[in-house]
Amino acid sequence: MAEGLSLRVMLADAEVGHLRVDAQQHLQFDYTGGWRQTGFPLSPSVPLVPTADQPVEWHDAAVAYFQNLLPEGQALEDVCRSLQVSRSSTFGLLRAMGREAAGAVRVLESDPVAEVDRVRLVPRAELSERIRQRQDRPFSVWDGTVRLSIAGYQDKLAAFDASGEWALVEGATRASTHILKPDPIAPRLAGLTSNEFFCMRLAAAVGLPVAPVRLEHVPEPVLVVERFDRVRAADEVRRLQVIDACQALGVPPSLKYERPYGDSRDVADVRTGVSLPQLFGLGRWAAVPAAFKLQLMRWVIFQALIQNCDAHAKNLSFFWDRRGLQIAPAYDLLSIGIYPGDWFPQKLAMAVGDAFAVNDLIPYEWAHMAAKCDLRPRQLASEIVKLAMAIERHAPEVAKQAITEGGDASIVLRVMNLAIETSTVLRVSASAIPSIDRMLFAVSS
Repeated sequence: MAEGLSLRVMLADAEVGHLRVDAQQHLQFDYTGGWRQTGFPLSPSVPLVPTADQPVEWHDAAVAYFQNLLPEGQALEDVCRSLQVSRSSTFGLLRAMGREAAGAVRVLESDPVAEVDRVRLVPRAELSERIRQRQDRPFSVWDGTVRLSIAGYQDKLAAFDASGEWALVEGATRASTHILKPDPIAPRLAGLTSNEFFCMRLAAAVGLPVAPVRLEHVPEPVLVVERFDRVRAADEVRRLQVIDACQALGVPPSLKYERPYGDSRDVADVRTGVSLPQLFGLGRWAAVPAAFKLQLMRWVIFQALIQNCDAHAKNLSFFWDRRGLQIAPAYDLLSIGIYPGDWFPQKLAMAVGDAFAVNDLIPYEWAHMAAKCDLRPRQLASEIVKLAMAIERHAPEVAKQAITEGGDASIVLRVMNLAIETSTVLRVSASAIPSIDRMLFAVSS
């Protein structure tokens, strides 16, 4: 790639900086002078002016910010093959697909004034056909154009709700309003949409802020997730700035798990990825620190109660503006515990204390987490009890409604039963958490 290529980085309709690449594929990001004077950082980890003693950390965090805008896994492989771009070329991928990313950031080549709004309707029959053709045609590429720049492994499509019809959109004032997620291709994961549908509805029922969801059948099941980083206003869609936890901390997506190399014997002690203490540490940037801490605590507890072992750092996002961080509604809530261990790893993405398995969440580990994360053990125990009781109370009715709305009954009932069973166990043991001597963790914390 020729030296000196540059992309414009926009935050909504304002130019905030430039992303450049040299002949050796080294990325460099710089804020514009005007944005340094009047704007706010893309994230807490990429301040407007780097400190003199941390230029390398600032640069690494800036590069990580843009890496985290890209999809992962097979979705990324499909895009790379379609575009004939190396998966290591963050610049090349953003050049092709950075117009419609998570949050308000847009990465553009052309002058945004010259952008033309386009709306391309997607009939249900075509959507169904493309779902069935995913073995041969990437679901994120339509009409020769990549329609996705949203992190994650599952197939998904960013779509616009055009008065009850789905559409693909482009332009400065047109943006996707929903994420469409079909079941994975693997037959053994049939019903994953019902799993997520029930868990999301259950989270809402017990009081967690959560992205609104519904199930559609085209006839294949599709989970429809309303985007919380989009607001419809008159004839346009306004983008809200949202960052995930990796972006907030300034680390690449490869560190989204606390044990980034897995849990085999030789690497299990390598815990250099994102951890719960790091997440709670982001409270120093929060708009309302007490509310931030409570919502994050409830998010962690709920993941344990439904046995979502895959609650990693890219499955937690924050609204971010001049006022600070505010935790965004929950998303990607799944019960991993209902699947065999050779289908999905049954280890927690981030340890509670030193426990990486739901069955190891004894009071000692919760108390250890409280010490590491500067939480009050009594409040932590109280929240575990309250959420567990709420799940036990609401899960049967939420399951009934989910099945009525098209959820797979066998999947929904398995998740419901596991969530109630786990909630009962953790609720009964929670009362012992405040009695554990905090001095036990003074050295390790």
